[in-house]
Amino acid sequence: MIKKGFLPFVFMFSLLIMFACRQQTVSDNTDEITYGNATMVADESLYPIVDDEYQIFSNDYKRANINIIYKPLTDALDLFTSDSIDVAILPRKLSEKEAKSYLDKNIIIRYTKFAIDGIALITGKNNPDSLITVTELKDALSGNSKKNTPIVFDNPKSSTVEYLMSLTGVKTFPKNVYALKSNKEVIKYIVKNPNAIGIVSVAWMKRPTQDIAADVEKTRFIAVKGEGKTYEKPTQSNLKVDNYPLIRDLYIINCQGRAGLGTGFAAFVASELGQRIILKSGLAPDSLPSRQIKIRN
Repeated sequence: MIKKGFLPFVFMFSLLIMFACRQQTVSDNTDEITYGNATMVADESLYPIVDDEYQIFSNDYKRANINIIYKPLTDALDLFTSDSIDVAILPRKLSEKEAKSYLDKNIIIRYTKFAIDGIALITGKNNPDSLITVTELKDALSGNSKKNTPIVFDNPKSSTVEYLMSLTGVKTFPKNVYALKSNKEVIKYIVKNPNAIGIVSVAWMKRPTQDIAADVEKTRFIAVKGEGKTYEKPTQSNLKVDNYPLIRDLYIINCQGRAGLGTGFAAFVASELGQRIILKSGLAPDSLPSRQIKIRN
């Protein structure tokens, strides 16, 4: 027999268990701006800068658990536009065709531009041939160059390939231009073949992972000349003021249709702290963080 005075305790204990179970269910299946669970997909060429941002974000918001899947652009878009993932981090906006399915469902596509990246041409550190014009690059990628220099890029499905095909207007590259599997492999290839040309994201050169940092030191940027411009390397300032001819804008694309972790992460990356992380990385932030100058008498 349960004593009468014990009943309120039993009732309160039951409520606590029910509340705890509900909280666990909510936390496992939903996300808010600064907490919960979410999955995003990112272009793998942007891994260094995206990972930098996420490490600081997760340290500041410990209840936020974001699983970021890194894929070549084609595969990333397949995941994103098939409704399985609602947030993508890409080096361009969606095309009209890619955006149609969201617009047909009256889902607002929210773009947050957060940085300016570049397509870097790299070669061996001691290669004397370290200048190229955009016209010469187009000729090389179209098979119209007499040099026949080996040119390698990261992946046949990558955003780099899409960018280069858009630049040249070609659908297939000549035999001396071919794909490996990743930006890391391109950098390692150039170390072993220092007279070749590698095409990678500037992000991988500015913020290499530890396993390839030593290899990056054995390579250097090729200066590129655009029409009516001078030879320039993808420095931070050249990316920001558009002096370097091979640049691309980076976006967080949110199709959640509500305020969730995608909104919170985008707001963080666009914030002063997020932009300072990009500034430190060597890429060009979308907005330059303010500087406080103290003047002492």
